[in-house]
Amino acid sequence: MSIRGCTAGRRHRAAAIAAAVICATVVTAPELALADGMPSPSPSVPVPRLDWSPCIPGSPFDCATAEVPLDYADPGGRTIELAVVRRVATDPGRRIGTLFTNPGGPGGPGTVQVPQNYEDFPKEVRERFDIVSWDPRGVGNSTAVNCFGSPEEAAAWAATRPVGFPVGEQQRESWITAFKELGQGCERRDPELLRHVSTADTAHDLDLLRQAVGEPQLNYLGVSYGTILGATYANLYPGTVRAMVLDSNIDPQAWTNHGSDDARLPTFLRMGSDGTAAATLDRFLTLCGSTTTEACAFSAGSPEATRARFDELMARLRKQPVGAWTYAATVADAVNSLYIANPGWADLAGRLQELWEGRVPEPSVLPPAPPVRNPAPYTGDEQAGAVLCGDSPNPRDPAVYHGLEEAAAARAGDAGRFWTWAAEPCATWPAQAADRYTGPWNNPTAATVLVVGTIYDPSTPYADAQAMAKELARARLLTNNGYGHTALFNPNSCIQAHESRYLVDGTLPAPGTVCEVDTPPFAPAKPHGGVATGGGGTAGAVS
Repeated sequence: MSIRGCTAGRRHRAAAIAAAVICATVVTAPELALADGMPSPSPSVPVPRLDWSPCIPGSPFDCATAEVPLDYADPGGRTIELAVVRRVATDPGRRIGTLFTNPGGPGGPGTVQVPQNYEDFPKEVRERFDIVSWDPRGVGNSTAVNCFGSPEEAAAWAATRPVGFPVGEQQRESWITAFKELGQGCERRDPELLRHVSTADTAHDLDLLRQAVGEPQLNYLGVSYGTILGATYANLYPGTVRAMVLDSNIDPQAWTNHGSDDARLPTFLRMGSDGTAAATLDRFLTLCGSTTTEACAFSAGSPEATRARFDELMARLRKQPVGAWTYAATVADAVNSLYIANPGWADLAGRLQELWEGRVPEPSVLPPAPPVRNPAPYTGDEQAGAVLCGDSPNPRDPAVYHGLEEAAAARAGDAGRFWTWAAEPCATWPAQAADRYTGPWNNPTAATVLVVGTIYDPSTPYADAQAMAKELARARLLTNNGYGHTALFNPNSCIQAHESRYLVDGTLPAPGTVCEVDTPPFAPAKPHGGVATGGGGTAGAVS
């Protein structure tokens, strides 16, 4: 989960990850229920028409545009556009239907991120489902929140705020002022749009898209922020859920502050992002220090010595940056780089070692652009902020965040500072969503939801997956005893096998199933296989 401008996006891996260990766990009988059917928010809301065509000549991806109401309470009023992307099933003779997916954020443009990471979806899922994603309202290539008149204006604003998070009183003032001005600019340009980019609004959009592709029931895979979107949809339209996978979850009660606007803690501290980032960073340093410098460049020969080296590096950078690499920028890079375990953790170790030696790290190599119409839409900070700040309550007094930062740092170290300030822009955000969903979260769905949680996740803690599984009326928790943010973008053959079985025929993993990681960070790759390919392996179970 990320709020742009305060956290960075994923570091895309340079090559596909090989899957290795396969699960052979006892599973329950198939469980796909027929949908009872739930109407759109209003019978007068027309189903959009999707005129698919190749995104660009020769592309395997198709693009379309959907027209939907800005305000579902006023379906005859202003409309907005949603950019939609599709990759048809690669084995059309065995096609089951359409799988909708949201890649997280908030603010993640699905028309870019899903084509970019298409190969991460399980092979059988790609074979048997059309995979469809979209840029949620307010984001990317859809009708987007944009608070600037030009890219130059946006760049000039970005230069006024510290990178990562503020350090010291002067930077705190600059940060608070910059984000207050951002909100004021957004209010001036399109105040109506700001009030209608809620998660509930997007859930209604998703149901219209489901109808637009002719599906009587929804198949859905949501990661990170996509889990709160999925949970919202499941409770607004419980009868239409055929299959739903929620990966790297947000606790719904943490997101909504238990339905109260009186927030004492920011969203990410309520979620526990600070603690899970600290635990994941500590695991990174432990594994790094347990191997050689050939495998992990930042290793100091033992876990203890490697942790001490990291702390000393942070202290050095507080006093003297290395080029543009300040203390806060380095902490932000470290947390963000923990999202993708292989090769992200090894790459992070290399950058930390370069900084340790006083050298400016080489810029990361960007992945090639996916073959879509606009692979680099504007995705400014305000797009994620409009969703997060309009939907999830946060303290409204900017002055309290420094104290919250110090308390978070006392329990979670550098990561606590990072995640505290990630939600501070909401303190001065000018709009609240007109249609927020705050529960209940236990409306019985037509099918059981598969909830996936990763133990060492730098953003969404495993405890949030446990909470999601408890909140939903019908859910099964699948544990990923692995690393990184989302099992989808850190492919695991055991998780993929269970997801494929579930999405194809409704087979759930046995209660308490634990999937072990295929290839731990800093370890050589192993041969791989999978349930569909006849491979073998084991899975643990929570006692």
